[in-house]
Amino acid sequence: MNFIKELYSNRKLIWNLSKSDFKTKYAGSFLGIIWAFVQPVVTVIVYSIVFQCVFAQADVGNVPYVLWLITGLVPWFFFNDALNGGTNAMLEYNYLVKKVVFKISILPIVKMISALFVHLFFICFTITIYIICGVMPGLYGIQIIYYMACAFILTLGLTYATSAVVVFFRDLSQIISIVLQVGMWYTPILWNVENPAFTLPETVKKLLMINPMYYVVGGYRDSLVNKVWFWERPFLTLYFWCFTAFTFAVGVFIFKRLRVHFADVL
Repeated sequence: MNFIKELYSNRKLIWNLSKSDFKTKYAGSFLGIIWAFVQPVVTVIVYSIVFQCVFAQADVGNVPYVLWLITGLVPWFFFNDALNGGTNAMLEYNYLVKKVVFKISILPIVKMISALFVHLFFICFTITIYIICGVMPGLYGIQIIYYMACAFILTLGLTYATSAVVVFFRDLSQIISIVLQVGMWYTPILWNVENPAFTLPETVKKLLMINPMYYVVGGYRDSLVNKVWFWERPFLTLYFWCFTAFTFAVGVFIFKRLRVHFADVL
């Protein structure tokens, strides 16, 4: 609780640093922050063509495959960007870490909020595409805010652990990149588990549900595609929050134990 109070007391500094981080990330390039949106949009287009036209992965219910796909990719883009950015926060802002009076605990959340700016744009972009295609999200779309909070808290807990460990073990950044590549398939995002073309055993489906991002990605699709409230999945919701609470507690514990050595190592 003291750790959370520390973040709250520095909320103005966190907000200002987050805006600065977002602006400076693409400073110097001709298109600027537009590059933050170009790559995800291109990724959606490529995956849509490959999986719908080549692999005939189009059985996703009563919406076009591209809508189903983008709904799953949007939370994953945020998770990927926030985890990578947050993990390297101490290395990127090492000049601030070395300052005795600076609250270094705010750095991971600064990178998280910076990634959240792009995420909010893509949520608006996704809802706009749905409306253009004649698919109205309805009241269920409100719970995207809930699932966005789920992704934020889960990623923040992971980031506190990884941002502390990477100071001493720099290879962790590369390991996380590989894990995220595999994780996209393990979530799953690009293929539909309910597709009759896949005859997955129940054991495999349960293994997929162990991944906490399965709950988040499924939640975005429940909000826009399946029209299901989060409380209608009580077991998944309970498991997710137990896992997230444990992850956050462990992440904060690791960060607090290791941060006293950051300045010496950096």
